[in-house]
Amino acid sequence: MPTALTAPTVLTADEWRAQAAAHEARIDRWTAPHRERRRRGETHPVLDFLWTYYSETPGRLRRWHPGPGVALAGNAPHAAWRWYATAADGAVSLDGAAFLADRGDTVRFVRGLLAATASRPAFSGCFGLHEWAMVYRDRETRHPVPLRLGAEGTDAVVEAHPIRCTHFDAFRFFTPPAVGRNRLQPTRETQPELEQPGCLHAGMDLYKWAYKLSPATPGELVADCFELAVEIRELDMRASPYDLSAHGYEPVAIETPEGKAEYVTAQRGFAERGAVLRARLIDVCDALSAPGRTVVG
Repeated sequence: MPTALTAPTVLTADEWRAQAAAHEARIDRWTAPHRERRRRGETHPVLDFLWTYYSETPGRLRRWHPGPGVALAGNAPHAAWRWYATAADGAVSLDGAAFLADRGDTVRFVRGLLAATASRPAFSGCFGLHEWAMVYRDRETRHPVPLRLGAEGTDAVVEAHPIRCTHFDAFRFFTPPAVGRNRLQPTRETQPELEQPGCLHAGMDLYKWAYKLSPATPGELVADCFELAVEIRELDMRASPYDLSAHGYEPVAIETPEGKAEYVTAQRGFAERGAVLRARLIDVCDALSAPGRTVVG
């Protein structure tokens, strides 16, 4: 949502406590089952990715932040947290100048990457083949679940399709025989030049950039990005070569015309939602660089 040049918004204790409680309840939908699985020593081939690949902990994700330009009255615990300042009247708010002084490089990198990604059209012809390329001609799969088409059938799907993966953090997990089959050879250095908004991993990574900007990112925006990442991850794995039926996931058979159409429809929907979240994250970066601007979470 757009930023606006306004005076800081002051939330009463009742207001910000209600927002914090709503945020915690929203996040607990995902963190509570994860903690219970960990207690039982269980793994999940789809959802664990959100806690192992991404570095944010459930505890930090559960912590609500108001974002730039919002002050909290009434003894907010944020007063003891890093990058917050307390005014003479006791109101607590993000110290944007201190945050930018410490994390300015991160803010500038994230803004540049997000803006570059937003400037490109969404490509929706990859069909999730990056997951297939990660097991191509490799008999040791990355997850303890069977391959839906078996090893030879999986290899045949890869060989029957062109692969055009633009996302370095997916490409770097390709098996050696699959690397040369990709039309592009993304690197960390070329990430800002290649990232495109139709990529499922670019959509999931909006969550990463949201928490990398924390505590400047409003809690509602972090939660929106996290929920999008959950849904994208589920599609990513449903369209993968793995048989996840035992975990309650119906496959998106991208080796068929019907599966391709289903994948593209979902991918385009995620790209549209991601575009809105990407713009809101850019607003956060801009608000940090322009004191007095308020980000509407």
